[in-house]
Amino acid sequence: MAPTREKRAKKIAEELSLYGDAAFTLDSNFKIMDVLRVEEMLLPEAATLNTGDSLLTFWGIPINPAVLRSEIENNLKWDTALRFNRKGIIIEILQSSPASGYTYLGIVKAARTLPELDDKPDLTTVIPDYIPAIFFCAESLQRDIPILFSGGVLTLTGYTLDQINDLPGRFLSIIHFDDVPLLMKSMNDFNLDYGKKKDEITYRIIKKDGTIIWVKENIACVKVGSPKKLQYQVVIIDITRSKEYENKLLESESKLIEINQSKDRFINILSHDLRAPFTSILGFSEILLNEPNLSIKEKNEYLTYIYDASQNQLQFIGYLLDWSRLRTGSMKPEPQRLRLQAMVYNTVSILTGNAIRKGITIHVDINEGLYVQADERLLTQILLNLLSNSIKFSFENSVIEITASMFNETHIEVVVKDSGVGIPPDDQAKIFSIEKTYSKEGTKGEKGSGFGLALVKEIIAKHEGEIWFYSEPEKGAEFHFTLQVPSNVVLLVSDKEEDRTRIAEMIRSAFPEFAIVSAENGYEAIGSVAAQTPNLIIAAHSMPLMSGLQLIEALRRGESDIKIPFVIVSGSLTQENEMQYYRLGAKAILDLSQETEEFVNTLRMILH
Repeated sequence: MAPTREKRAKKIAEELSLYGDAAFTLDSNFKIMDVLRVEEMLLPEAATLNTGDSLLTFWGIPINPAVLRSEIENNLKWDTALRFNRKGIIIEILQSSPASGYTYLGIVKAARTLPELDDKPDLTTVIPDYIPAIFFCAESLQRDIPILFSGGVLTLTGYTLDQINDLPGRFLSIIHFDDVPLLMKSMNDFNLDYGKKKDEITYRIIKKDGTIIWVKENIACVKVGSPKKLQYQVVIIDITRSKEYENKLLESESKLIEINQSKDRFINILSHDLRAPFTSILGFSEILLNEPNLSIKEKNEYLTYIYDASQNQLQFIGYLLDWSRLRTGSMKPEPQRLRLQAMVYNTVSILTGNAIRKGITIHVDINEGLYVQADERLLTQILLNLLSNSIKFSFENSVIEITASMFNETHIEVVVKDSGVGIPPDDQAKIFSIEKTYSKEGTKGEKGSGFGLALVKEIIAKHEGEIWFYSEPEKGAEFHFTLQVPSNVVLLVSDKEEDRTRIAEMIRSAFPEFAIVSAENGYEAIGSVAAQTPNLIIAAHSMPLMSGLQLIEALRRGESDIKIPFVIVSGSLTQENEMQYYRLGAKAILDLSQETEEFVNTLRMILH
């Protein structure tokens, strides 16, 4: 046999998954040209198969070669088969491509040997009604015909047996429409592959209540009864939970791959960004060390370069460490109720010197009644970054505006707007990226790390907010970000109902915008903190089961990332107890014997 012809024949047989127990190349009269493979068990006793023998005659296929040739040429493509079943032997004949060197390919396989059962299984006992799985037997794999299911059909699908068989397409009607073609193809392939005794397929069904669940169908082909008849036995089980775990695992794997790839790219960029400034630092240091005749002016100039480069690099490393801690979870935000206007004014005061040097005016338009739920240090970092960038890229004697308003019911939007150089369109995709650090000089040559906005984005994401911007070259930029609005809740913890009632009345009268949640003991209070995240805890010192001191210690030891201010109510604390409370961060220790106005004013200072 020509090696090329044999190679092509084997390749085609393997590609079609039809390389069975015997395979032959055939000429136009279906006579054997080459024996590719043959198992002796297929051959009748004492029979041999040689080149030149007719495949049709050997296995007793009663059809004229000319008729068969016409049938193949008129109805088959080169990669489809004409099939004959002769006494437990499956013969498949394929038409070859013209370039193969042979006309047909003959594949011979033993038909499946099926297990035999004396009786049909009792459907009522195979699977109990309460198990979300069904079993049925059928002489066909069609799903649009009436089927006698086991009792579990109601638990699995929400339909009774009669309801399913009354549907227009019976069981086929409840299969998810996207999965019907796959199921039908699998059934057809199973029917046509006589070598398979069992199969399985997963697909979705739509329950009566509209819920979509994943199921796995296992099919077995057996012979039952007397005389023996072919029967398909099918078990369908709910695998929704397993599928959800599988999807989560795949999603987690995909994220880990993405993180690793991102990390590799980041390390490559980072190694460059960390190394680059030291070239200048080392260069100027070398000059200072080796040139003793430099003037004071030149020395000061070089020292300034070294100082500026070191400052920028220190800032870059600081940003990098904070970003890394946020990403890994080693630094967690500790949100608390913060008055936004005060936070912005504090930031402006820090950067006032920078603004004055460029003659820049900063306008703040924020209602003093706006509060956000944020980590104080991290919010300061956000504002410092955005405002310092605006100052850096603003022209001299220009104006920067900082405004804030309600974005929706749960978030406040803050806007920092300048009329400076703006961000070129080609660079806008880089500014939040850790992989493409974006740094350019300000309007007076100010330097930057190029990493600040990536950190800002990470901080805001950890606060469940968003950040975006608008910018045009030479027209400035405006950055928008959102932060959560704090829930207005005060938690009262006391075993004395009269004390809770009196404090609640004072709060409702002075602070009608606050809701009040009560707890009779420390254990209830811990549950309320987890569920409500109150703005303030007012707790009695003396309580059964858990004292006020034990409650605050438990909250401080817990995993909560939220700094909740607390006030202790007691008329008889020892000096040691007072010191313990203040060390734990108590905002005040009050006595219900105080004047109401004094009591309320203390709470006002804490809440507002």
